[in-house]
Amino acid sequence: MATITAYETAAGRRYRVRYRKPDGSQTDKRGFRRKSDAEQFLAAITVSKSRGEYIDPADSRITIGELGADWISTQTHLKPSTARSVESTWRVQVEPVWGGRGVAEVRHSEIQQWVDEVAQTHSSTTVKRAHGILSAIFQRAIRDRRISSNPAQSMNLPRRNPLQRVYLSGAQVRMLAEQAHPHGTLVSVLAYTGLRWGEATALRVRDIDLERRRLTVAVNAVNVGSTIVVGTPKTHRARSVPYPAFLSSAIAEQCSGKPEDQLVFGDGKTHLPRAHSEHGWFARAVTRCQKLDPTFPRITPHDLRHTTASLAISAGANVKAIQRMLGHASATMTLDTYADLFEDDLETVATKLDQAARADHVDRLGTNPQKKF
Repeated sequence: MATITAYETAAGRRYRVRYRKPDGSQTDKRGFRRKSDAEQFLAAITVSKSRGEYIDPADSRITIGELGADWISTQTHLKPSTARSVESTWRVQVEPVWGGRGVAEVRHSEIQQWVDEVAQTHSSTTVKRAHGILSAIFQRAIRDRRISSNPAQSMNLPRRNPLQRVYLSGAQVRMLAEQAHPHGTLVSVLAYTGLRWGEATALRVRDIDLERRRLTVAVNAVNVGSTIVVGTPKTHRARSVPYPAFLSSAIAEQCSGKPEDQLVFGDGKTHLPRAHSEHGWFARAVTRCQKLDPTFPRITPHDLRHTTASLAISAGANVKAIQRMLGHASATMTLDTYADLFEDDLETVATKLDQAARADHVDRLGTNPQKKF
């Protein structure tokens, strides 16, 4: 049986609610100033037990730091580079602020204030990652029946500013490849196949089909700190990517004299690390291009992936083919990423519809195709 009893304190009369938890053990909640407040609490407890939604107050006293450490340890499904970013964000942005707080004592308004403060000094990507980690910890607490709702939901998060993508022309790719010697073939492969840096540098001789001009992308080598970690591609799925005929001899030369299990690019034994963004061979090649052509844009190796999409769309490739080539999870992702490359097609569509309608009118009526209708 549940009871409500009064007791005296130095601050005046207070009320205690004593009740049994679902497991039969007895507990109490004290400190209510009014008996009606105690009665409301007891009614809520009774309803939660009958619905199977009861949350033990002892379980709610665990800290976000304890839950967060446990949550981090379970993120084994993440790619190494992603896992490192998540762990770093937890350690730098989330744990120092929330680690010592009880999971049941945090308010929605507090989290919104924190989000706004982080957004003043960090990118929207960092803010969303930090918020996502905190929200995931609260969701874990809900599943463990420690809290009943997630205070991190329905936040006003900063909008992500769309990136200004850079696309090279075919002539600019040739210039960059020439200036990037002896890595010119790697530059051309990145620009004409859309492979990610780690996918290209992980290619082995056995992955090259010289007769069919195909690259089998089954492995990805990414920099995690100062270490190169080899794993599956970003989508966890292998894919076959074609390359243009003019690259055949250059790729064959990279493979020449190497056993099937050696790497295509570099010395065959060691994965090429990502070039330093300011002082590496790629940046130096871009600088030399800019001296030859002041309009040459400042780009990164990843921008060559965007160049692939641009060149393929200009050549008339359909969205599904580009999606498979780039290894996107869906054609929708390809369309969303490169929507700007399709904008000019609106005028082309209208023109072709006009031509088709006029041709159909001629076929049916034999009228002058220039005649208005």
